[in-house]
Amino acid sequence: MADIFESAGNALLYGLVGFVVMAVGFIALDLVTPGKLVHVVWTERNRGAAILLAGQTVAIGLVIDQSIRASESEQGLGDGLFSTLVYGLSGVAVMTFIAIVVGLLTPGRLGHAVLDDSADGRPHPAAWVQAAMYIGTAFMVGAAVS
Repeated sequence: MADIFESAGNALLYGLVGFVVMAVGFIALDLVTPGKLVHVVWTERNRGAAILLAGQTVAIGLVIDQSIRASESEQGLGDGLFSTLVYGLSGVAVMTFIAIVVGLLTPGRLGHAVLDDSADGRPHPAAWVQAAMYIGTAFMVGAAVS
């Protein structure tokens, strides 16, 4: 029974670390897209921004998954949590860097294109591409840390 409670406590702590990484990822995404992301997604109901945020959230989840699996937990819970945090934040940094580079290489401003929903409410195709880029990057980072 004690093992169950210990495992549940560990899961809560790793979940907290994952939440911190997701929050940092949200802030990073907010910095590289025009407008305040909370307002753009929840108030303006911008589908492109929602697709981008969903893609990034899934991507960070993938990175955290691999970060926990590769964590230094055999050296103790503290080391496991710290390595998961560092690996996760590294994933956010790589995703943000790639988004900035791709934004520089595409015509116009990628952030503005991603948030450009058409008159009929369909998101710009760039939103899907950028969301997929986050997920692809997550697989690369996940493979690197595992």
